Amino acid sequence: MANRSVVLDTETTGMPVTDGHRIIEIGCVELIGRRLTGRHFHVYLQPDRESDEGAIGVHGITNEFLVGKPRFAEVADEFFEFIQGAQLIIHNAAFDVGFINNEFALMGQHDRADISQHCTILDTLLMARERHPGQRNSLDALCKRYGVDNSGRELHGALLDSEILADVYLTMTGGQTSLSLAGNASDGNGTGEGSGAQASEIRRLPADRRPARIIRASEADLAEHVARLEAIAKSAGAPALWTQLAEAGQ
Repeated sequence: MANRSVVLDTETTGMPVTDGHRIIEIGCVELIGRRLTGRHFHVYLQPDRESDEGAIGVHGITNEFLVGKPRFAEVADEFFEFIQGAQLIIHNAAFDVGFINNEFALMGQHDRADISQHCTILDTLLMARERHPGQRNSLDALCKRYGVDNSGRELHGALLDSEILADVYLTMTGGQTSLSLAGNASDGNGTGEGSGAQASEIRRLPADRRPARIIRASEADLAEHVARLEAIAKSAGAPALWTQLAEAGQ
C-alpha cells in the first residue's frame, strides 16, 4: 500500500546478536499517509535462553514472564505480512534489523533474512543526528526536544516505544499526530485493529442566525503565517501542503 509506514521497536535478551541474544518483544504501529491508523502488531516471545540482568533492568521483562510465550517461528509469517512492503521507521535501525534478520536466519528462512529486501528502512537516529549534530539524540532526548509526552515510559517496552517514536517522527518531520484513530487494547500477543470513532450527531444552526463576524488577518498575522510555512518546509525537507496548494492556484 502506498504511503504505508510501520514504526517498529524490539526488546532483546541482551546484546550483541552475535553472542546468541534473541528478541523477546516486538512492537509495531501502522501509519498510512502520515496518520496513525490504530493497527498494531505486538508480541512477547520465548527466546529459549535467559536474559542478561542488565537487559532486564532496561525493559523489566523477566525470564519467568516469558515462560509459555510463543517462539518467533510461531509468529514469523504474521509479523512478516505486517511489515512487508512498508517503510520501517526505527530508532537505531541497525540494532533491530540485525536481530530480526537473525531470527529469520535461525529459522532457515534466508529469503527473509535481509528485511531491507522487502521493506525500506528509515533510521530516526541518523535523521536526528543530521538535524541536531553534537546533541543527545536518544528517544527520551528527542521527546524532550519536541515536546512529546513520554511520562509513562519508566521502562523500555517495544509497543510503547514504537508509539512514542511515531509521535516523535511525525513531529520531527512536521506532521500531525492528534487526528489518529484509537486502537483497541492489545493483550500482549498478536495484532490489534483500530476502531473508528463513532459519528457525532449533526447539529444544524438556525437559518435566521446572525451572520458570523469575519476577522481578516493583519499584516503581522500573514508574516507569521509565512514564517511558519517556511519552518515546516525546512523541517520536513519539502514545501508544506498549504504552500503547494497555493502555488497550484487551489
